[in-house]
Amino acid sequence: MGGVCSRKRDQLAEDDSIRRGVSGRYCKSGSSKWLGSSISRSSIDPRHGNGNCPSLMELCIYQICQDIDKYSTFSMLPRDISQQIFDELVCSQRLTKVILEAFRDCALQDLNLGEYPCLDDTWMDVISSQGSSLLSVDLSASDITDSGIVQLKDCENLQGLNCNYCDQITDHGLEHVSGFSNLTSLSFRRNTMISAQGMGALSGLINLVKLDLERCPKIHGGLIHLRGLTKLESLNVNCCNCITDSDMKPLTGLTNLKVLQISSSKVTDYGVTFLRALHKLALLNMEGCPITAACLESLSALGALLYLNLSRCRLTDDGCDKFSSLKSLKVLNLGFNAISDAIFVHLKGLTNLETLNLDSCAIGDEGLVHLAGLQRLKCLELSDTEVGSSGLQYLAGLSHLESLNLSFTVITDNGLRKLKGLSSLRSLNLDARQITDAGLAALTSLTGLMHLDLFGARITDSGTNYLKHFKNLRSLEICGGGLTDAGVKNIKDLTALSLLNLSQNSHLTDRSLETISGLTSLVSLNVSNSRITSAGLQHLKPLKKLKSLTLESCKVTANDIKKLQSTDLPNLVNYRPE
Repeated sequence: MGGVCSRKRDQLAEDDSIRRGVSGRYCKSGSSKWLGSSISRSSIDPRHGNGNCPSLMELCIYQICQDIDKYSTFSMLPRDISQQIFDELVCSQRLTKVILEAFRDCALQDLNLGEYPCLDDTWMDVISSQGSSLLSVDLSASDITDSGIVQLKDCENLQGLNCNYCDQITDHGLEHVSGFSNLTSLSFRRNTMISAQGMGALSGLINLVKLDLERCPKIHGGLIHLRGLTKLESLNVNCCNCITDSDMKPLTGLTNLKVLQISSSKVTDYGVTFLRALHKLALLNMEGCPITAACLESLSALGALLYLNLSRCRLTDDGCDKFSSLKSLKVLNLGFNAISDAIFVHLKGLTNLETLNLDSCAIGDEGLVHLAGLQRLKCLELSDTEVGSSGLQYLAGLSHLESLNLSFTVITDNGLRKLKGLSSLRSLNLDARQITDAGLAALTSLTGLMHLDLFGARITDSGTNYLKHFKNLRSLEICGGGLTDAGVKNIKDLTALSLLNLSQNSHLTDRSLETISGLTSLVSLNVSNSRITSAGLQHLKPLKKLKSLTLESCKVTANDIKKLQSTDLPNLVNYRPE
């Protein structure tokens, strides 16, 4: 993919970190993004509500958190109220080691402290004081060591333990986890200290349902200790390049396994044969594994399989005729493989398919004729392919299609007219330089569009007149350099927009910020490489929901933005320059 695409993928990682700022240690890996989801939490602030009157409880909790230094203990409060106060302090990052002492012996059930600053072993005494009431604790990206894990010994009812990016926890710490017989979820992502021998401590966790060991480089041979965990439904060993075919053999008895992620491992076609007994397996991620199309014969035995990721597996057309046996598939990711139009004839039998990713595959128009029968298809990824205008005619009948990516293809403005019947389309990516105003005009019948990406398209002020047909847009990117302040006037009525990217339009001035000041639903705004100045920032004051602001290569300093943040944009947590 080109540099622009890389920019967008990096931007997604940044957006995901908006919840509490950017951490260099605790971020999603590329392999996780395929399946990733983020849960954002918002703190209580009656001053900047969403129009709804806060409840009396919310007002009380807000006031307690404002005056938190006045309280020495919450142990006399009902547990649910103490829990809400604790959660609010974490969300607003007001919790300190001193304040934490007020929650000693409060019998809290859930302590979500993942990525919380300054968290170390000295916090664990109060955390462990919750005793048998504690059901889940997230210590991710902290400085917790084996000694800290030992202090949890009295929390015998613990069901969920998350220690991602805790690189000071070793096999010794894992030994003490073995006592939590009620654990159903355990995560030690990106731990370089846990070894195959240490995994022996997991053999007694008979109630474990979910285990995440992504990016743990020393666990080869350790999966044998999971043989008795018959309740296990989800296992993630993505990006563990130590995992080989022999590690797959112990999984044959885990017949309740529904999710298996082994991307970027050394598992080959032979290793896949051990998975044939996993009849409940619904999701299999083998991105970047050294497999061939021959493994499809083994996968055909997995009657419950719904999601299959074979991206970057260097598949060729040879043997791909076996795809037709995977009748239950709903999601198929074949991006970055050496497959061509010939494979499409074997995909046409996958009538249950809802998502198909062919990003960067060597395909053109000829194969698309076989997609016409995939009537349940909702998401189609054709970016960085040789697909052109003539092939789009075969997509015209896909009435359920909701998302279509045609970025970096060779389609033309005239070809886009063939999409006019796709009334269910909600997301369309047309990041391609040959698309112009005429192409946008051809799309005006797609009034249900919510996401429109024209990043590199050559859209001018004249073309923005067609945007009036897309009243439901939530995100819009027009970065081809052809816009002036006059064109931005046609964007001001798209009041549902939450993301707007107008970067690279070097003629935009402060007047554009004034024009879009009425888009009060904006959460993310990018007007980089323009003529925006510090004086224009005053127009952003009404955008109270703004969380991300990017004004790189503008006459704006980080201090200018910080001042605006402190006085008028309290939700702004991610900005550039910074």
